[in-house]
Amino acid sequence: MRGLLGAAALAALALSPTLRATEPASPAALFEARCNHCHQGTVPRAPHLVTFQIMGAEPIYAAITDGTMREHVEDLSDGERRALADYLGGATQSAVPVKRCSGPLDPTPPSPPRLNGWGFNLENTRFVPAAVAGLDAADVPRLAVKWVFAYPGASRARSQPSVHGGVVYVGSQDGTVYALDLDSGCARWTFKADVEVRSAITADESGRRLFFGDIRGELYAVDSAGGALIWRTRVEQHPEVTLTGSPRYHQGRVYAPLSSKEWASAADPGYPCCTFRGGVTTVDASDGRILWTAHSIAEAPMPVGRNPTGAQRFAPAGAPIWNSPTLDPRRGRLYAGTGEAYTSPAADTSDAVLAFDLESGRLAWSHQALARDAWNMACFIGGGENCPEENGPDLDIGAPPMLVRLNDGKEVLVAGQKSGHVFALDPDAGGKRLWKTRIGRGGFAGGVHWGMAAGEGRIYAPNADTVFTGLEQGVAKPGLFALDPASGEILWHAPAPDVCAAEDRPACDPGFSAAVTAMPGVVFAGAFDGHLRAYRATDGKLLWDFDTNHPFVTISGEEGHGGSIEADGPVVAEGHVLVNSGYLFGDRMAGNLLFAFAPARASGSRW
Repeated sequence: MRGLLGAAALAALALSPTLRATEPASPAALFEARCNHCHQGTVPRAPHLVTFQIMGAEPIYAAITDGTMREHVEDLSDGERRALADYLGGATQSAVPVKRCSGPLDPTPPSPPRLNGWGFNLENTRFVPAAVAGLDAADVPRLAVKWVFAYPGASRARSQPSVHGGVVYVGSQDGTVYALDLDSGCARWTFKADVEVRSAITADESGRRLFFGDIRGELYAVDSAGGALIWRTRVEQHPEVTLTGSPRYHQGRVYAPLSSKEWASAADPGYPCCTFRGGVTTVDASDGRILWTAHSIAEAPMPVGRNPTGAQRFAPAGAPIWNSPTLDPRRGRLYAGTGEAYTSPAADTSDAVLAFDLESGRLAWSHQALARDAWNMACFIGGGENCPEENGPDLDIGAPPMLVRLNDGKEVLVAGQKSGHVFALDPDAGGKRLWKTRIGRGGFAGGVHWGMAAGEGRIYAPNADTVFTGLEQGVAKPGLFALDPASGEILWHAPAPDVCAAEDRPACDPGFSAAVTAMPGVVFAGAFDGHLRAYRATDGKLLWDFDTNHPFVTISGEEGHGGSIEADGPVVAEGHVLVNSGYLFGDRMAGNLLFAFAPARASGSRW
């Protein structure tokens, strides 16, 4: 069953015969009575609840319905099993079908994407030129909701939309990929992957082929005209691999960053921790054939003793890559940031910026921002048998490094870290550090998480600095910062408004964790509190503010609900601003909505 949830993950669902006759139908009560006692990190071969939240509801439902755990739920109705799977996987049930576009639709001709993938360009700067945005700064205060789309059965929305040719391509929690009409939000076609698709959709130069990954490590290519599958490839054979970061397309190749769920599997005291090594897999875009895989840790993990339960320990491991690669064809390089090590001793390529040869995958150079950072979920819950001796502090480089051109023509690599630091490296001098600036106190859920932006002579860095463990030290500075890319000097700081206390919102936090997006004169930033805000690029003045954390009637006629804006960032294209809202994970606010905004007409009628 490791292919679904890990071999041990479903062992904790074993049901006590004495409870079967009186078990209440509530999924919360089912979990409390049958699962909770094994899911606190104290029972070998029974991982923590976080494992289920990562995997989502569909694999859990399949495992308890048709898998080896089915005998333990024979007394439950299909509805109860579905409810239990949804509860464990963080999904919600929805009976309202997605609205399909009415009438015959002419096949959309392939349209070369002008924004492509997570960072919109090879340099990952997340800057949208005016001609592509279709908006200017004067339009922003007039932005209003044009349509709202609800992801069925979802409690989180984290696949960043991709827009070209009047179509929005986006993945969802249940694995469905949608091609939505940009003007109306109706579905032109859908494609069903096996499990959640959280990556952005990237396209080839023609716009004909679309590429994306799922959380079980499968990379897909589908036809943009109708969603037909072209090929699918598993990018890495490690059972805990996942595609957190979005794939990147360039000249006939797709580059997929390798992350894993092993940080969560390690919470199981009986889990043999750990053997995953982050990296990048490159495949042929025409047929999905793997061309090369480069690991962020060169050495293969080896046995290094046993933990107190007798489970085998391995090292080195970790250094996942959960950001979309940055490509530099002129230098023949691919850049990526890595996360923490999972085991002791921490590899010297953890919490680092790595430069790989674009053609072969050979490691050209590395710059480690923080040494001796080894951590996994065992440090956070349970007995901690698999917690490495360093015990953190877990300060990944999760945001993609940006290749930024300075006024004098020189290019620098700018990276952000959960430590609350932003720094620049010289790509022509083996990654030599040029400057380093602290913008926040940082921490487990602090600093820079998912993505910065760069344009018009400025770096735009969101800072989370949220309270997560209660052990954070120093003054929190959540909000948006602008820095000089040549020197690292802070040009301005727009503190995050704190609406959480005033509105008494559970699981609310003012931090800015989601990636930010810039266009001429404006920076868009989403927050944990559900607000999407637009700031003036020159000085950080607030231009526009919209609260997504409310019920909204969607284009299907049902009522959906927004929540935290986290992970992916807003997209500005073809006269619209799009953003996902909802993130039931890590103590954030659930939601299942995709918003499309456009300027309202001066007459008072929006359209």
